[in-house]
Amino acid sequence: MQKVIYLLWQPGQDTFEPFASQLSGPLADRLRTLGAQDLQLNLADADVAAADGLRQEQAGPLPQAVLSFWLDSAVAEFRRPFDEALQAICARIAGYLVCESVPIRNTRFPAVPGQRTQGFSQLALLQRPTRLTHEAWLEVWQNHHTRVAIDTQDNFQYVQNLVVQVLTPGATPLAAIVEECFPSAAMFDPQAFFDAPGDEEKFQRNLALMMDSCQRFIDFDQLGVLPTSQYPL
Repeated sequence: MQKVIYLLWQPGQDTFEPFASQLSGPLADRLRTLGAQDLQLNLADADVAAADGLRQEQAGPLPQAVLSFWLDSAVAEFRRPFDEALQAICARIAGYLVCESVPIRNTRFPAVPGQRTQGFSQLALLQRPTRLTHEAWLEVWQNHHTRVAIDTQDNFQYVQNLVVQVLTPGATPLAAIVEECFPSAAMFDPQAFFDAPGDEEKFQRNLALMMDSCQRFIDFDQLGVLPTSQYPL
């Protein structure tokens, strides 16, 4: 089995709600019929409006939805029906084959299929800075930054998706897609985000540690950050 992630942009003439309904209903059914397993839909919907301040679009316009699932083979010949199903209802898609690592599994607010996961999910779209080799970038990200992200934030789920291959023409050459879930208060309260509610000193310390770590392997003008609602399908 291989995991794929698709960034999805809605057609310009559509409003968000019908687009989201198509993704979670007819499209999800079609993908399951084709053999997709463990579908998860992330939506930039009204439930995460309070997190708009966390959005970062330095690398270009963000998608309205992100869909991930597992399939038997992501080789083009066998993946084509999945791409065609997505292209039929989206203005644009960007697909990636990824290798998944889960430093934090969600045990605090267990996801329920068909229901919105509590809190919100922050997706970070990472590109590798040209100043780092792939090996050096991976060493900093996974073997140093991972522990910092766990220790300085109130994230109750942490999934690192290392991009193995860009699957669709024209897609931005991302190096990784990271998903972190936080309690609802973290949408608008930086102290809650950085695991320091009511503690300014701890907040400033955690913020500084996190920013220093991020600067080692991220160029912020190439970063995309998308707050979403997580829906396991």
